[in-house]
Amino acid sequence: MKIWMIRLAIIGGLFALWQLGSGTLFDSYFVSRPSAIAEEFWGLLVSGRLFYHAVITITEALAGFVCGGFIGATTGILLGRNETIGKAFDPIILVFYSLPKIALTPLFVIWFGIDMKMKIILTATIVFFLVFLNTYTGVRGVSRELIAIMKLMGARENHILGKVVLPSVVTWIFAGLKLSVPYALIGAIVGELIAANRGLGYLLSNAAGQFNTAGVFAAIAAIVLLTAALNLAVRLFERWVMPWQAEQQTREISI
Repeated sequence: MKIWMIRLAIIGGLFALWQLGSGTLFDSYFVSRPSAIAEEFWGLLVSGRLFYHAVITITEALAGFVCGGFIGATTGILLGRNETIGKAFDPIILVFYSLPKIALTPLFVIWFGIDMKMKIILTATIVFFLVFLNTYTGVRGVSRELIAIMKLMGARENHILGKVVLPSVVTWIFAGLKLSVPYALIGAIVGELIAANRGLGYLLSNAAGQFNTAGVFAAIAAIVLLTAALNLAVRLFERWVMPWQAEQQTREISI
């Protein structure tokens, strides 16, 4: 509770400094004011424009996040369990991982057009590599002794996956998913910034095109809130899938 009070005091102090300093310490044209941003945000909310554009961005980010996460986790498990194929694909995957995915956006526009499909594919591509590498690393780190014991007991590959690999790697998968949340939104919003007439990215670029600084900050605030909501959803899903981890964390806090 004390930590939260300190955080609120710091944030409140920064906003107060921003409000009072805008127009005196720095030019309000470039930084606007928290009161003007709140007014702009409220106007977008009341008019329904914020909800309309946010739903588009959520749909693109969530669809890409789910597809990229599922394919990344599945591919990571399959390549992690097959050492020969995994080593063959290692350099290829690392090359694509090191490539800034945003640089692919113009190609994706040419290949898939400017509709929602392009943003979903771009987002899924970004999420795929983050989840894949976490999952692949987790699978490669599974205890070889446990796998050897399971094989000695006559276990088949599906038994090893279900009893040893998946329980061991699920933490790695969720680490990749949590890391991917902001990148999923980045993929959707960058796609909207480049080619779109709806979504929070479009709202942001439209405000910037009109030199509406308060509108730009209002769109950024909406993106931040959306990121926080998606992060919370992933954490709640993680607790539902792995309730024992939440209990362990609670014990550690109480100790």
